[in-house]
Amino acid sequence: MRPGDRIFQFLTTGAGVFVVSLIGLIGLFLLVQAIPALQADNVNFLTSQVWQTEPNDMKFGIMGLLLVTVYSALLALIIAMPISLGIALFLTQYAPKRLAKPFAYVIDLLAAVPSIIYGLWGLMVFAPTIEPFSQWVNDTFSWIPLFAAGNVSPDLRGTIFTAGIVLAVMILPIITSLSREVFERTPTPHIEGALALGATRWEVIRTTVLPFGKAGYIGASMLGLGRALGETIALAIILTGAVGREFTWSLFDGGATFASKIAADYAELNNEISAGAYIAAGLVLFLLTFIVNFAARSIIAKKGD
Repeated sequence: MRPGDRIFQFLTTGAGVFVVSLIGLIGLFLLVQAIPALQADNVNFLTSQVWQTEPNDMKFGIMGLLLVTVYSALLALIIAMPISLGIALFLTQYAPKRLAKPFAYVIDLLAAVPSIIYGLWGLMVFAPTIEPFSQWVNDTFSWIPLFAAGNVSPDLRGTIFTAGIVLAVMILPIITSLSREVFERTPTPHIEGALALGATRWEVIRTTVLPFGKAGYIGASMLGLGRALGETIALAIILTGAVGREFTWSLFDGGATFASKIAADYAELNNEISAGAYIAAGLVLFLLTFIVNFAARSIIAKKGD
């Protein structure tokens, strides 16, 4: 092996080890810092929805934070995935090049908009606009627990429903951009072969483009999900706090996600025990992102086979 190859191998191996070690050290730091608060907790950390971090009477659990985080992120993903797929297929298979490139740039620019702008837009513009629709959904389908009156009723603005739609707009450019890149790499002979056999444009997409890009599309969606799980400022602005009221399994609930709770209560981190409660919540979010990434890798591996 040449000296240059040895040096390159050493640098790349070292970079990989460094990244893995850094992630492990972050997890270890969160665990060590969270242990004193967990030992002082007077309720079940995993199942309780109470959040009280007085040093002399620690009562905190992550169930409410977990449910709001998962609900809002899944709603965003359900909305964003089909829209992103449609946009990506339109840009790569239907739109003329003179239209596709500018349109793709506009979609990509959405990813550069700061979270606080999305939050202010969601609270001051989008929430009042969608409130009549939210009210109609709540009145019409209230017999379904998912659409029943929430724990911040009659407020229908600062709910998971509103936050999930805003989150969908935020993750839309991520999923669209990555899916578009994958679909553009569909082998040209496959497309030309399908057209030569008399396939329509939709049949070409269904038989060549989608099977080729399925794993990439799922991977892009999981990246979008990770982005939604970790969103902070926008949700801290939009969501209405449900003080003293537990999560009712409705999309019209308020509350806080892991990230927005930590950001909103940052001023309360004035002692190690109280700070440990928030660090413990951060540790759960840290593990949640690992689970999502592991699931994404498993799905992509199966689709690739």
